[in-house]
Amino acid sequence: MILSHDAAGSGPALVLLHSGVCDRRMWDPQWEALRAGGYRVVRADLRGFGETPAEAGDYDPVADVWRLLDSLGIERAALIGASYGGKLALAAAARHPERVTALALLASGLPGRAPSAELRAWGAREDALLNAGDLDGAVALNVDTWLGPDATAETRAAVADMQRHAFRVQLAAEAAAEADGSDRPEADGSQGANEVHAADESQGADAAQEADAAPETPQAAPEFDLSGIAAPALAVAGAHDFADHREIAVDLAGLLPNARHLELGWAGHLPSLERPEEVTALLLDFLTEAGVTARA
Repeated sequence: MILSHDAAGSGPALVLLHSGVCDRRMWDPQWEALRAGGYRVVRADLRGFGETPAEAGDYDPVADVWRLLDSLGIERAALIGASYGGKLALAAAARHPERVTALALLASGLPGRAPSAELRAWGAREDALLNAGDLDGAVALNVDTWLGPDATAETRAAVADMQRHAFRVQLAAEAAAEADGSDRPEADGSQGANEVHAADESQGADAAQEADAAPETPQAAPEFDLSGIAAPALAVAGAHDFADHREIAVDLAGLLPNARHLELGWAGHLPSLERPEEVTALLLDFLTEAGVTARA
């Protein structure tokens, strides 16, 4: 499968990986500015999100990313990931560090990190709503949790739309698999749509399984060696986010050889949507600092 995607512009390649409450539309505020800034910009819908279907069976989300870039003839790229997209960017960079020019990680997850009691409790709340069939309640819970105080009403509505669509796609895929009588393959991170989502964004109720974001079952990933990632990295956190994500950003500055940490005092979990112009400028400045120079 080639992930549904957009690609535009010319110059050094940038790959935008979305969070687990959104799809590739979350990068709308950055898309044109990055392209006009002299970059070849790619954004994709991960499996079970946006326009990429949820298919049954084992899969490797890291391979999905590199397969897409191979199909576009992109050998090396800077990876920009939000939440689950950040976790996926780390996994992709660990597997092929020679192909990554820079890493910008916005409220990223971290493979192998156990969730806090607070996040497990949040995940249980989401699970309860979805199991009761209260899709609107689960959507509202996510919007209220993951967006910081600066998010506009328009942004909240956009995130609600993306989250609602993801839930519907993932829950429908689960129902179809059950109707066919097919057992979901068990592997590290296997789970249902509600569990996938909670673990993806919050590392919530079933996040001890270190789940990946999609209703199919991710294959067990190889061991991560973040110390092999030499590319410049920026680990961003929001002061209004869960402590887990703030701590991960601090940890990444120590785990990655060439990384720095930045906490945004105004931000929640999705800063690129909360203050899009400010985050776009932050990303462009970081790319310049990292030596990923846009085409003049």
